Amino acid sequence: MYFNDFSLASFLIIVLGWYILQAIAYYKFFEKADKPGWIGFVPFYNYIVHLDIVGRPRWWLALLFVPVVNFFIALTIHLDLLKSFGRYSYFDQAVGVAFAPFYMLYIAFANTRYLGKATEMPKKVRTIGQEWFEAIVFAVFAATFIRWVFMEAYVIPTPSMERSLLVGDFLFVSKINYGPRTPKTPLQIPLTHAKIWGTEAQSYVSWLELPQLRLPSLDKVRRNDVVVFNYPPEFEHPKDLRTHYIKRCVAIPGDVLEIKKGQVYIDGVVQENPELMQFKYFVETDQVIRDRIFRDYNIWEFRPYATSADSRGYVVMTTGEVAKELEKLEFIKSVKPIFAEPDFVESRIFPDARYFPWNADYYGPLEIPGVGMTIDITEESLAKYGSTIEDYEELDDIEVKDNQLIIDGKPVSQYTFRKDYYFMMGDNRHNSEDSRYWGFVPADFVVGEASFIWMSFDDSGSFFSKIRWNRLFNGIN
Repeated sequence: MYFNDFSLASFLIIVLGWYILQAIAYYKFFEKADKPGWIGFVPFYNYIVHLDIVGRPRWWLALLFVPVVNFFIALTIHLDLLKSFGRYSYFDQAVGVAFAPFYMLYIAFANTRYLGKATEMPKKVRTIGQEWFEAIVFAVFAATFIRWVFMEAYVIPTPSMERSLLVGDFLFVSKINYGPRTPKTPLQIPLTHAKIWGTEAQSYVSWLELPQLRLPSLDKVRRNDVVVFNYPPEFEHPKDLRTHYIKRCVAIPGDVLEIKKGQVYIDGVVQENPELMQFKYFVETDQVIRDRIFRDYNIWEFRPYATSADSRGYVVMTTGEVAKELEKLEFIKSVKPIFAEPDFVESRIFPDARYFPWNADYYGPLEIPGVGMTIDITEESLAKYGSTIEDYEELDDIEVKDNQLIIDGKPVSQYTFRKDYYFMMGDNRHNSEDSRYWGFVPADFVVGEASFIWMSFDDSGSFFSKIRWNRLFNGIN
């Protein structure tokens, strides 16, 4: 069960349901605070009374219409209301946020009474142990909540996106752009991923899995977005706990993708390349080039190479612009890109090299599947889409056998996709493990959009130069 985005009708139903539950809770809260209960059902006026009984100024109502600020104001007065009815603990506050408005409804009709304005109430006396425990619980909950709904930090471990992103870049990834996903694996040690820090021990229990929904989003995945997603072929973990990958989306549902000599085409139209896209180049020279020179040109991947006894040099990963600059150096004879031949077949290529004799530089055409796309079941279509249907469409009884697609024990002649899919590639085109090798990324595997770099470390730098100061707080394009 998965929705890329709620429809407008579904969204309105959710908002209305939330409001009704909140209004019923208000009715009881207001009666206990000696206010008319019916006010709880009156839009805006109920918030004014809420502010009054917790001791916040009425002008805060205006702040509820200010983006971002409104979240923190709503959270503050929400917790104030709990305090005004005797719910002080961090546990109450954490549950009150996680399960609002259901928990508020429970507190309103429970054996609670109004104790006064939260802002005027004396702080409850706690032992040092209690304060530390509750503070830690609340901090973990707050971090988990922010990580789930808004942003999460990631680090770049491999050079597949160089030079757009470098190994050692620390990113913030926005989850609200594409909509946060509800947890599929809820029983997990907080702030971990698939494994407990520094060990191979599993951080979750797999016997409980929930249907996964995606909450309403600000936008959809578009071409050229830099996207973080769960690595689809990692079948040993639930999909929300698979390893995080970061790549650039080069094709969306319905696109016909083709690559010719490294250049991406969509529906036959040349696509704009990332500004810092890299390829493999042969730098011909009869001299030894010092590592320092390569670093001066921001080249981090290089190795000596000889095409023949008379042609020696280096294979480097770099951009076209830097390749032109290198060619101007007096000790370099030539700099040429290295592309595979059109008839060269990579055995690992997706979807199946036996049917589609492609390579990373000459690929396709391949149509990207999406919701509602229907295909006739043939030997060729199964070779192209069979593994995707079998692995990611979440059908209960499915088998691909003897050039047949068998669903619920019966062969079918056509299949209509239930999900959207994306084709992802690294900007470091000749050193990227991406969709060209393992296939499409289902929409429900998408985590979020890379927003900006907040820190960057260069392991090869000295003590004072380890931080790449020029990359701090850079946006990601």
